[in-house]
Amino acid sequence: MTEYRVDAQTAATLGRVAVVHGGTSSERPVSLKSGAAVLSALQRAGVDAFGIDLGGDQGAENPVQQLQAATFDRAFLILHGAGGEDGVLQGVMEMLVKPYTGSGVAASAIGMDKLRTKQLWRGAGLPTPPFAVLTQDTDFSAVAAGLGSKMIVKPVHEGSSIGMSVADDAAGLQQAYNTAAGFDRSVIAERWMSGAEFTVGILEGQALPVIKLETSHDFYDYEAKYLANDTRYRFDHELTSAQASELQQLAEQAFSVLGCHGWGRVDVMQDEAGNFQLLEINTAPGMTDHSLLPMAAAEAGICFEALVVKILLTTVSPNATACE
Repeated sequence: MTEYRVDAQTAATLGRVAVVHGGTSSERPVSLKSGAAVLSALQRAGVDAFGIDLGGDQGAENPVQQLQAATFDRAFLILHGAGGEDGVLQGVMEMLVKPYTGSGVAASAIGMDKLRTKQLWRGAGLPTPPFAVLTQDTDFSAVAAGLGSKMIVKPVHEGSSIGMSVADDAAGLQQAYNTAAGFDRSVIAERWMSGAEFTVGILEGQALPVIKLETSHDFYDYEAKYLANDTRYRFDHELTSAQASELQQLAEQAFSVLGCHGWGRVDVMQDEAGNFQLLEINTAPGMTDHSLLPMAAAEAGICFEALVVKILLTTVSPNATACE
């Protein structure tokens, strides 16, 4: 495989690039790994890039001042979770008048909010599993009766499956709510989808190859995503070409309806009838050695160096070419 490098004109267009990572959310460890991978790949590709760890020793006291003090032309944002993926950091970049990767303020905020995301998808006529908002005053028996015998409970504003758990009855639902409420003031319960799970990466607004996820865990949780060695990522997903195309089009619609830009990842499951149901969207997906979007890009013939440059170029007009 030919080493991927940007040409002199592209390097000049991109200028000095800040890879902004770290942060202070519960997803900080993943963001540090993602940021290190992105920074290394950009440098290998010939981009003048450096890292900024928001929330590290230098930036914990005031991350905004840390960004103001840095000299850069554009930013690759690879913070995961609150403060980095929810529109807050995007708003800072807007005020600094610095081009940045990924979705804008509104789409980032909505994408980080599982409840608003589902409400918008439902309003646009896109399929998503039935759900209920949970509070400490919820009638858990009524919710369990309405959603079915098995449910999954999620903190609304967390990523990487943090705080999520499965419930089989009203008592389990209340226990799962208590767990999720330890991470977020807003919690939802969702009807369990019994079919296969898929993820579809989006790059430059277009769907990448579909990945089928298989895990020995109850669901694709934090350990299955980042630690387990037995999680399977399958491109031989057993979907027909028509089904795969339908799923890719659905992911592109889901991305577009929320007003997302540049890149992202849409998670989907099949219900018992085999229909696709949208679960959630990630507007700054992981870029670690276990991450899904780089896998899908590689399947499409785009090496990691070309991928990060393509993402970076969504802040400007030219497109990077894939590795030969």
